[in-house]
Amino acid sequence: MNYSELAFTEAIKKLQEKLGSRLSYERMEKMSDVDGLTDYETDYIAQIDSFYIASSGENGYPYIQHRGGPKGFIRVIDKSTIGIVDFTGNRQYISTGNISLNPKVSLILLSYPLKARLKIYAEAEIVEIGEDSNFYDFMRPKDYKFKPENILIFHIKAYDWNCSQHINPKYSIEEVRELMEPQQQYISTLEQQIRELKEKITQ
Repeated sequence: MNYSELAFTEAIKKLQEKLGSRLSYERMEKMSDVDGLTDYETDYIAQIDSFYIASSGENGYPYIQHRGGPKGFIRVIDKSTIGIVDFTGNRQYISTGNISLNPKVSLILLSYPLKARLKIYAEAEIVEIGEDSNFYDFMRPKDYKFKPENILIFHIKAYDWNCSQHINPKYSIEEVRELMEPQQQYISTLEQQIRELKEKITQ
């Protein structure tokens, strides 16, 4: 897998050359071969609760869609394959329809708390729920209320990490609660100590 070789078309290389960045990216192309996802990417994907998918339509326009779920709803199947259970949404089926004609997609897996961004080129595959019940049981998020429609499999062709510049950190309510838990426990301990001191004073 070499993300640079796939991403940098001739038109892009000419623009890089014109703007002065071609030399450094040419060196990157020669050094950026990777053999699938590493443990680092696998651990990162397990923490992601949403991502963006870009597909191409018959009209020539790209379409970008947000997909979300509980942390871990994106399953790593092997080092070259990830997938999700596709939940029922607004039932427009734009991404699914595009994929049925052109499986080439681009994914952005963004973590605001970590200020990290994993970008992936992949070929998507639509799998019916009833094709393999054991596979569906592996893919589906546990203890999450949703209506499944199918399974989307992404065969990774290349991936790379974006720089963290310009990503403003944001946190979910659950993440804020988790971060605040030690402080809340400390406050509870202090409040208990105050109550005990008051009881001693009034005795």
